[in-house]
Amino acid sequence: MPYNEMLIAPMRQDLTQFGLEEARTPADVDRAIAQPGTVLMVTNSVCGCAAGKARPGIGMALKHANRPDHAATVFAGADEAAVAHLRSILSDVPPSSPSIALFQDGKPVYIMHRRDIEQRDAFQIAQVLTSAFDKFCAKQPASV
Repeated sequence: MPYNEMLIAPMRQDLTQFGLEEARTPADVDRAIAQPGTVLMVTNSVCGCAAGKARPGIGMALKHANRPDHAATVFAGADEAAVAHLRSILSDVPPSSPSIALFQDGKPVYIMHRRDIEQRDAFQIAQVLTSAFDKFCAKQPASV
């Protein structure tokens, strides 16, 4: 049974305030990932490490100069079909919520699993993410 929407609405807003789009269906997930360039996909959740670490860390990281072209989120325990679909796309990665995946041209290039989130604070998560953004999201100079 999914979480009550009134309960999780503020938790959704914790990410949408930073510009993440909600992907509530498998089709939404496919549309988000199919966008050209880099796409950040966040599996949000009600747990404490999402509230005190992941969501604030993501917000800080998205203020960095290099950042994904697009960002979206699914909510574990609410967007059940969307979460299952994202997990099927990331089938080589154990299911995790919260988790953060960075896609480049539709392919996963970076994953931050719950175990990587739990051991860090929000600032450390932001640092790890900005390093990934620098590696995968930096605009390359045009070749002459």
